[in-house]
Amino acid sequence: MALSPDLIKKYNQPVPRYTSYPTVPFWENNLEVAGWERLVKKAFDDFGSKEGISLYIHLPFCESLCTYCGCNKRITKNHQVEEPYLEAILREWERYLVILDETPKLNGIHLGGGTPTFFAPESLEFLISKILKSTELSSEYEFSFEGHPNNTTYEHLLELAQLGFDRVSYGIQDFNPEVQKAIHRYQPFEAVEKATDWARISGYSSINFDLIYGLPYQTKETLQDTFEKVGQLRPERIAFYSYAHLPSAFPAQKSYEAHLPNEREKRELYEFGKDLLIQMGYEEIGMDHFALPSDPLYLAKNEGKLHRNFMGYTTLSSKMLLGLGASSISDVWIGFAQNEKKVEDYENLANQHQIPLIKGHQHSLEDLEIRALILDLICHSSGLIPESIWEKLPFENKERLFEMEGENLLKLTNRHLQISEDGMAVVRNICALFDLRMEEQREKKANFSKAI
Repeated sequence: MALSPDLIKKYNQPVPRYTSYPTVPFWENNLEVAGWERLVKKAFDDFGSKEGISLYIHLPFCESLCTYCGCNKRITKNHQVEEPYLEAILREWERYLVILDETPKLNGIHLGGGTPTFFAPESLEFLISKILKSTELSSEYEFSFEGHPNNTTYEHLLELAQLGFDRVSYGIQDFNPEVQKAIHRYQPFEAVEKATDWARISGYSSINFDLIYGLPYQTKETLQDTFEKVGQLRPERIAFYSYAHLPSAFPAQKSYEAHLPNEREKRELYEFGKDLLIQMGYEEIGMDHFALPSDPLYLAKNEGKLHRNFMGYTTLSSKMLLGLGASSISDVWIGFAQNEKKVEDYENLANQHQIPLIKGHQHSLEDLEIRALILDLICHSSGLIPESIWEKLPFENKERLFEMEGENLLKLTNRHLQISEDGMAVVRNICALFDLRMEEQREKKANFSKAI
C-alpha cells in the first residue's frame, strides 16, 4: 500500500533527517576545543582503542555548481588549492594523534565532498598514504569515496584501490537531459557507464548510485528511463533520496521552482521508483536506501547490525567517527563537534595544529537514550521507548503516536514501537515526536527539508 493523499499532505512537514541526535541546530554548543579534546580522549580510552575508529574526510572543491546540492562546497577550477588543503588536513590529523596518544586501529575511511575526484590521483595518494602510515588497519576495514562520473578517471580508481578502497559512490541523480540541465549536473550515460566499468575492472566490490526524486521536470516516464539505464549497470547499492528544496539557503534553486512536482506527485515518483527497484531485485534497507541481496548492507539489515551516521546507512558500527576537513562533523558517541566551514579559516587553525572547532555538543544521558531509540527506529523499524523518555513526552506527542497507530503507521504495545511498512514513509515524523531537544527550542527557526 501507499500513503493516501490526505496522509501525504498531513505529514509532509519540515523535520530533521536524523543522521544524528541531537540534530545540529539543537546542539548546546557546550564544548570548547579543550573540552572536545578531553571528550575524544575519554571516548578513545573507553572504547575506541579496542573497537577502532573511522574517518570522514571532507574534500569540498567542485569545478561547477549543481543547484540541487545542499553540501558545503567551494566552486573553483583552480587546482592549486589541492596541496595546501591536504596539508591542513594532515596537520589536523596529527593533532588527533597527539590526543589519542597511541596508534589507532582504523576501521574505515570515507572521502566525501564536494567532489573528492576534483583532487588528482597523486594528491589523494599523498593524503591517504600518510594517514595509513600512522594507523593500524583492522581486519575488516572499509574504505569508500564519492566520485563524479565526469571526472573519476581510471587512474583515480586504480590509485585508491591500491590503497585499500573497494567501495565507490557515484552521484547520478537523474539521466534525463532536461532534468540535468535544470539542476546543472551534466553527465551522459556513457560517462557513468565508463566510470562503473572502470570501478569493476579495478576490483571494487560495491558501487553505489545516488539518485534523487522530486527534481524539476521529472515524470514517471523520465524516471522509468533513468531506472532502465541504472538496471543496465546494476550497482550493488542505490540511495534514492528525496530532493530537499531550500531556496532560502540555496538561492540557485529558485530558478526551477515552477517545474517541481507537487507533494502528491513527488510521493508517487518515490513509490514508482521503489517498485521498479524491487522488480530489478533490490531490497529496501531503510529510509532512502536499497541494496542487492548479496550486498553487506542488506546482510547487516537482516542480521540487525545496520548502523546510521552522518553519512547515512552503513555496516560500520564504530562509535568513534572523526571528521577531518572544512565543515566535517565528528561523532565520538558521547559528543559531536563540527569544524570551521570556510576553507581559509579551517586551514589557518589546522596549520596551527589546533582542532578547528566551530561548535560542539556533549551528550546528556537523556540524549544518549533518545539517540539509541531513534537509531533503532530508523535502522530496524522498531524500538523500546525508555520509561524515562515516555514520562517526559509532551501529552500532544503521545496523542500523535496513538493517532498514527489509528492510521496503521505504527503499533505501540507497552512502550514497544513497531513501524509499519507504510509508516516508514513518515519515520522522520515519528522520530521527531521523541526529539526533546527540538521541543525545548521550538522558538528556534531551523531550516529542515520536508519529510515526504
